[in-house]
Parts: sequence; structure tokens; C-alpha cells
Amino acid sequence: MATIQVSASSFPRDRTSAASKTRESHISVPKLPCTGNLIHELDRRNGLQTINSAEMKPLIRTNMINEEANGNWKAVEELYAIMEAVADRSEMHKNIGVQRDNWNRLLLNSVNGMTVTAATMAGLASLTGGDAPLLALKLSSTLLYTAATGILMVMNKIQPSQLAEEQRNAARLFKNLHQQLKTVIEVGRPGLNDVKAAMEKVLALDKAYPLPLLGTMLEKFPETVEPAVWWPREQQRSQQEETVGGGMEINNGWSEKLEEEMREVVRVLKRKDAAEYVRLSKLVLKVNKILAICGPFLTGVAAVGSVLDGSWAVAVGVVSGALATVVNTVEHGGQVGMVFEMYRSTAGLFQLMEETIESTLEEKDVGERENGELFKMKVALQLGRSLPGLQNLAATHSPSSPREFASKLF
Repeated sequence: MATIQVSASSFPRDRTSAASKTRESHISVPKLPCTGNLIHELDRRNGLQTINSAEMKPLIRTNMINEEANGNWKAVEELYAIMEAVADRSEMHKNIGVQRDNWNRLLLNSVNGMTVTAATMAGLASLTGGDAPLLALKLSSTLLYTAATGILMVMNKIQPSQLAEEQRNAARLFKNLHQQLKTVIEVGRPGLNDVKAAMEKVLALDKAYPLPLLGTMLEKFPETVEPAVWWPREQQRSQQEETVGGGMEINNGWSEKLEEEMREVVRVLKRKDAAEYVRLSKLVLKVNKILAICGPFLTGVAAVGSVLDGSWAVAVGVVSGALATVVNTVEHGGQVGMVFEMYRSTAGLFQLMEETIESTLEEKDVGERENGELFKMKVALQLGRSLPGLQNLAATHSPSSPREFASKLF
């Protein structure tokens, strides 16, 4: 308590009071606490708890983390559902690929057996006396040739070896997507954008490698040959061209030198690898078209020759049947359609690498990119090169080196 002392000499003397005495007055005034302590004291007496701003920040951060964790768990659940669908698709494409490979072998053996049998009957017909045996052999030979012609037309239309290769590629790509999703869940922090990207990849693969034969089957003899596309095509970003550099700090493993190396790899892939495999695809497609036309044509000619009389007719029937057997063996036994699809898929792989590198370099915020050193290692592994070999490719390649390709795997 504070005490205020008041002396009587400070005031006029009272007539009734004694002049020699001095009167002291003691007045007690309570000492007021500071405002903050008063608020805390009132809250304490009322059973309330006061939280200051410093204590609020961890609570707000915890709530945000909990909300983010709930969103992550939802994304994880959705990614697991997508992974189950991807694993099922991979198994389906694998089984169907085996089935269509069996189609190719069984149909080829059946057609060749029918063609050889028909040619043998046509030859025996010329040596058989009597009208009944001669008619029976000629009719049997004609029927076998006709049946072989019809089956060949169907085989050449659907190309079973190419169908099998499509399903093998789809099974491999779905398996690869399954591993990517597994890595995202175990290592990364998945979000709704990851779920959306996974769905787009699944739908793109379904479109690139359809399961049904009718309606959605890929064209086996396209007018124009293009690389296979099994990934979602990214929308072109409408942003101004900017050069990273000029005193700007480069981090996250990226540098101007690494960016220039990646641009040179893209130029080599476009000029050499992708162009070469598109050229090979066109060449194989032309050969396959010729074989697909010649096979049914020869069996049709053999069927006509087996019906007619005369030595020349018999010779035409037998020789045409033998040539048809050779052509069918080359086309379907050699799996020319599978070779075309393999070249087309390889060209698509190079195009995917080009778009991946370009989209990464278009991201101006290097912090949002994948780590530069890790990205460079992935590109080197996909091309079958070592890191020094990749640097050497970017440093020494020029249009005057026609035999230098970016990929060492294909």
C-alpha cells in the first residue's frame, strides 16, 4: 500500500487546533496491477484460459498439418484404388497378348497346312484317271485354297503378331505405371494432382492399346506412320520465352550448362533417332502391305488353277500354292507386323523423352523441377549412356556426324 503524508504546515492554521501540534493523516490507495496481469487474473478467477499469439501459431500450424494429412490420406486411398485397376489391366493385357500370339502360330500352321495339302491334291489330280477321283481331288483342292484365302485375308487384316506386340507393350507400360504410383506413395507426398495425373495416364494407355478387336482396333496399315503415343499430351503453356541466367541463381541441381546439354539431346533425338525409326516403320509397313496382298492373291490364283484342266492349269495351281506358303511364312512366321509395331513404339519412346525434357526446361521455377542431377541420370539410363557419354554427346554432336545417335540401346 502506498502512504501519502500531509503536513499541517502546508495549510492555514486552524484557530481551534493547537498551534504547536502537527497533525498527520494516513490515506491508503490500492496499487493497480498492469492491464495484462489484470486480464490474466480475471480470466483465472473466471476459470478461463488466455492464449497469446505466440501460443496460437503452433496450434494453427497443427490444424493446417492435420487438414493436409487428411487430404494426403484421401489421395493415398485413391492412388491405391488406381493401382489395383492398373495391376488388373496389366494382367489382362499380358494374358491377351499370350492368346493373340497363339492365334498367330495356330492360324499360320493351319493355313500353311491347308495350302500344302491343296497343292498336293492339285498335283495328284493330273495323275489320276477316271472322272470321279479327278473331280474329288480338284474340288477338295479348290475348297482348301478358297478357305486358305479367306483365313489369310482375316489374318492380314488384324495382324495377330502385331496385336500380340501391342498387348506386350501395354502390359509392360501398365506395370511401369504401377511401380511409379508405388514410388509416389512410399517416397513422395501424394496429392490430388497426383491422382489426376495417374487417371490421365491410365486413360491414355487404354486409348493407345485397346483390348477389343472390333471398333477400336488400331489401324494396321495406316496412311501416315506416326510414333506411338501412350501418355497424356500436355497442353502447350502460353508463356513468354525467358532465358534462365544473366545473374539469376541456378539451384536444385540445374545449371545453364546442364540445360544446354538437355536441349542438344532433344535436337539429336529429333534429327537422328526418332526420324530413323519412323523411316524404318514406313519401310516395314510397305513390305508388310506387299506380303499381305500377295498371300491371298496367290492362293486365289491357285484355287482357279486347280479348277481348270490342262497341264498349265495344274502347274499354276501347284506353284501358286507353294509360293503362297512361302509368303505366309515370311509375313506371319517372321512377324513383320510385330516388327512394325516395335519400331513405331520405339519412335514413340523417343518422342516421349523429347516432350519430357522440353516440358521440364519450360518450367522457369527451377525449384519446381525434378532435381537436375537425378533428371540427367534418368535420361542417360534411358539412352543407354553413361553420364560422361551424355555430356560428350551434347558437346561433340554436329550435323556432320551422320552415324551418331543419341540412344545406344536401340
